[in-house]
Amino acid sequence: MRVDLDHLPQVQQAELARVRDTLMAEFAQAIATSTQPWKKNGRILKIILFGSYARNDWVDEPENGYQSDFDLLVIVSHEDLTDIAGYWYIAEDKILHDPAVQRPVNIIVHTLDEVNRALQRGEYFWADIVRDGVVLYELPQHPLAAPKPLTPADALAMAERYFDDRFADIDMWIEDADRHREREDDPDRRRRHSAFLLHQATETAYACFLLVRTLYFPRSHNIKFLRSLSEDKEPRLVDVWPRATRIERRRFEMLKRAYVEARYSPSYEISAEDLEALAASVRQLRDIVEALGLEQLERLRSQAPS
Repeated sequence: MRVDLDHLPQVQQAELARVRDTLMAEFAQAIATSTQPWKKNGRILKIILFGSYARNDWVDEPENGYQSDFDLLVIVSHEDLTDIAGYWYIAEDKILHDPAVQRPVNIIVHTLDEVNRALQRGEYFWADIVRDGVVLYELPQHPLAAPKPLTPADALAMAERYFDDRFADIDMWIEDADRHREREDDPDRRRRHSAFLLHQATETAYACFLLVRTLYFPRSHNIKFLRSLSEDKEPRLVDVWPRATRIERRRFEMLKRAYVEARYSPSYEISAEDLEALAASVRQLRDIVEALGLEQLERLRSQAPS
């Protein structure tokens, strides 16, 4: 795995150094007062850049609403240290509001055992990280396992199971969202419920796509992060959420906020027009995910023994 960032401009190298240092400093602070041995002796074993900035096919056009995210894998020494809310929330918040970091940053956190088991199973997502990733930090003597090729039959079985399990849920979320949107009683409350259900449909659609294509789905309800991971794997998904105008960007942010605010904040408001536009985009996402999923299954069937 590479360790240099020579393919990136200096400004992006500096941003990644800043992000790495913030993650390590805030993690050290989070475990500093612990008396539990596993927590007190907790370690970051590796920080790995993956995705478009590792492959060198990133996009940096913030003025047009298109800017690739930094995607980072953090590998830690204990399963409990993967809890985002417990150990990584403050670091993520500091990075989000750091003026020295000018692009979005996403992190996934796993143990070395989790990653190595996935590599030994041959899961595509992790094999891609080993192939393309750039190590930003690592402790010695904690190697990653060599990726084992997944048999076509096993890959097909896993992808079929994921598609069958997740795709039907997308339609159910959309149906429930439509039902609330079409009711005329208590319209503000109905629209809030519909927005939350459209968020769930979006999250499930990205989960379906990622699981079928990569056999991995991160522990996240952040649809902006899920959108980034999915679009990084499949450019045909980009057109679902145009970024060219302020209203297009605002609507996606409203959908992202709906996961929490539509349920818990009485100040969350969404117009019938915005909700209808979001519903149309979610239905488009559903259709594209279905087509991509069926394409992937057909590809795997052609490789598997009959």
